[in-house]
Amino acid sequence: MMENPITQLEQLTLNNASRSFLKETAKWTYFLSIVGFVFVGLMVLVSFFAGALFSNLPNSEAMPFNFGPFMTIIYLVMALIYFFPILYLFKFSTKMKIALQSKIDEDLAAALENLKSHYKFVGVFTIIIISIYVLFFLLTIIGGMFAY
Repeated sequence: MMENPITQLEQLTLNNASRSFLKETAKWTYFLSIVGFVFVGLMVLVSFFAGALFSNLPNSEAMPFNFGPFMTIIYLVMALIYFFPILYLFKFSTKMKIALQSKIDEDLAAALENLKSHYKFVGVFTIIIISIYVLFFLLTIIGGMFAY
C-alpha cells in the first residue's frame, strides 16, 4: 500500500528563499495593517460627522425619519467588520517576525494561524456579500414581475 507523500513528512524546513519571502510578506502585511487601523479609526471618526450631517437634512417623504443615528451605526458596524481582518493581518506580521528570529515552530504556526484566520474571515465575508447581491437581484426580478 502506497502512502500519500504529504503524510510522510514529519517536518517542513524553510530554505533561505522561503524565509526571505516570509520576511518581506511580514513587512508588507505590517504596513497594510497599520494603514488599515488608521482607516478604521478615520471611519469611526467620520461616523459621528456623518451622523451629524444626515441629522441636519430636512425630513421629506423620501426620508421621513432622522437618518443621522442610522448612518452613525452603519459606519460603526463597517469599522467593526473591517477591524478583525486587519487585526489578524497585524498579528500575522508581528508573529512572523518573531518566528523568523526565534526559529521556533510554534511561533511560525501561530503566525500562519493568524494568516489563515485573516483569509477565512475575508472569504466568509465575500460569500455573505455575494449572497446579498444575489438576493437583491432575485428580489428585483420578482418585484419586476409583479410591477406589470
